[in-house]
Amino acid sequence: MGYMRNKVLIPEVAIAQFAIGDVVRHRIFDFRGVVFDIDPVFSNSDEWYESIPEPVRPSKEQPFYHLFAENADSSYIAYVSQQNLLADDEHGPITHPGIKAVFEGWTGKRYEMKRLMRQ
Repeated sequence: MGYMRNKVLIPEVAIAQFAIGDVVRHRIFDFRGVVFDIDPVFSNSDEWYESIPEPVRPSKEQPFYHLFAENADSSYIAYVSQQNLLADDEHGPITHPGIKAVFEGWTGKRYEMKRLMRQ
């Protein structure tokens, strides 16, 4: 919900469970990805949000992750709520072509961000 500070409602912000470079998988759909950016709360278009069927539509008040994602057929960029992600480092690296632009390499558990990107 939130709390009041000087008569202004300040929304609660959930703590991100995943970090940039973590490999994750979707709870429902069959794809994996590497986190390359995090929004503390929903920050996409209302049209995108409304396109999600209401019974499975996630709360906007949670972290959302930008992923270099892949499934058996393709590579793409995904935007996924925290509630729909699970850690997935045991299945090895991701082969998405965007990874090399942001990350130096796979450590065996996660991707390390390029030094130039860390500033």
